[in-house]
Amino acid sequence: MDRITISMDENLARQFDELIQKNGYENRSEAIRDLLRDRLEGERLQTGQAPFCVASLSYVYNHHSRDLAERLTDLQHQHHHVVHSAMHVHLNHDDCMETLILRGITAEVNRFANRLMAQPEVRHGRLNLIPVDMESPDHHHDHVHSHPRT
Repeated sequence: MDRITISMDENLARQFDELIQKNGYENRSEAIRDLLRDRLEGERLQTGQAPFCVASLSYVYNHHSRDLAERLTDLQHQHHHVVHSAMHVHLNHDDCMETLILRGITAEVNRFANRLMAQPEVRHGRLNLIPVDMESPDHHHDHVHSHPRT
């Protein structure tokens, strides 16, 4: 592991220490590593240098909305190569939350998520993308391995 030294003014250091404590980091190094990972992966996503990803897509909808649950399920089936898991939670008598675990080509995952969140009556949709490197199946495995890039 490389060791680096960072200098910053007292006010910034104090604010950083408050952030560290608030978020439960054990030390500054772990917090800085997470900040760097977030920035690096964000840059990769913005510049198209993240061809593959894993993601979670969460959204809320009213299950009484006409045909909405069926449309959402149909979309998931149409994109079964991207949708790997779904969890459905009943929030109250009317509203449900679903979280989908997605994996695949980043552009396809984005298109699917945007299409699903654009459905009338879908509310509070959020997509969390994590760039990964994908290993093709080999003779030892019949499944794909995903490795975080940072």
